Amino acid sequence: MGRGSRWEYFRAIFFRYREASGKQKGRILEEFCRVCGYNRKYAIRKLNGAPPGVKPERKRRRSRHKYGSRAISILQEVWEAAGYPWSVRLKAMLPLWLPRIRERFRLPIEVERQLLSISARQMDRRLRDRKRRLKRRLYGRTKPGTLLKHHIPIRTDNWDVSAPGFGEVDLVSHSGNCGEGRFAYSLNFTDIHTAWVETGAILGKDRETVREALEEIREQLPFALRGIDSDNGSEFINDSLWRYCQDRRIQFTRGRPYKKDDNAHIEQKNWTHVRKLLGWDRFDTQKATDAINQLYGKEWRLMMNLFQPSVKLLRKVRVGSRLVRKYDKPQTPLDRLLASGQGDAEKLRDLQRLRETLNPFQLARAIDGKLERISRLASPTRNLSSEESRKTQKNRQATIPPVSRSGRIRHPDANFLPRNLRSTQNLPAQPGCGS
Repeated sequence: MGRGSRWEYFRAIFFRYREASGKQKGRILEEFCRVCGYNRKYAIRKLNGAPPGVKPERKRRRSRHKYGSRAISILQEVWEAAGYPWSVRLKAMLPLWLPRIRERFRLPIEVERQLLSISARQMDRRLRDRKRRLKRRLYGRTKPGTLLKHHIPIRTDNWDVSAPGFGEVDLVSHSGNCGEGRFAYSLNFTDIHTAWVETGAILGKDRETVREALEEIREQLPFALRGIDSDNGSEFINDSLWRYCQDRRIQFTRGRPYKKDDNAHIEQKNWTHVRKLLGWDRFDTQKATDAINQLYGKEWRLMMNLFQPSVKLLRKVRVGSRLVRKYDKPQTPLDRLLASGQGDAEKLRDLQRLRETLNPFQLARAIDGKLERISRLASPTRNLSSEESRKTQKNRQATIPPVSRSGRIRHPDANFLPRNLRSTQNLPAQPGCGS
């Protein structure tokens, strides 16, 4: 029986079924199921439902939680001040920032309850209109080192450490659209166990400069540096750094050539802690390098290590054709370090007292102010030759997001946004370029 025939039959027996007695209803129902091939429960619902030709009135589901415009606007301001974190990290951040949120916004009890009850998924929905996705292609500046490779072993096992002090290290170039000449680099270090990150800016990447910058990072760490893992660039694979690690009993390993996944932790921090902050402008003066170091060594390290929760991947589970990733509870690097029970006790006490006195909103304003000054110290873009310009346009896969009048993009996605928006105007190009 076709669909039209079933509809005509249903319309013919509907009112007869409604007016029939109990026994007659049973016989009509059995006949209806046999003729139309319906399941008995479905047939009962259909005969007891709306008459033929009348659409049933759907009951709209009411949301269990209602969030007012004030709660959402405060959530947006916290999200922007924190540097556009992922919703899971943003939810873990709210209780940590709550004392300063109360001071800044004078929260009513109802708004505070809404902020603390909103889920990460609901945050994504409420912030969806303010997110824009931006993809970029990065061009590396690493030249492989050839010396001492037989002395520095390749790390072939996965990171499985239960104590702080073992981390990955890498350089991020600030060459703009031209890889010629001398320009600044960011030396980035991330601890595997606690996700603690320290960064320093250097002008050029000669071996002595890199070694001195690593020593400064080691002194800033609130725990002992026990091991580093790098790529195969000549700035790391050299006699100076190898002897430095030998003298201080620091384990020195390297990843496989051309396998960036071997250093996945530091590659991720290169994006979140450097590129999202400074973008792709060219900085090739000592004044600009010092200004970047002033930001790295003060406000930025405090914001990211004391007030920014992060998640760590625990395991991957295969569910059918999907790979489901399981993460641990979001925690700040300082909280992870305190939970480990290791580290410099005096430095940890100072950091705890400092976090109680600091205001993350003031830190965010200070970071933006220093970024404005740093952006003014960027060097002009070098002109590409016509041939190189065509190659750059052909290879470029990204689009430039709209920039606000203040020079800062206010509605990006957390995974793709540079914090300093003026730097997004200079996209990366191939290392070779004209003067």
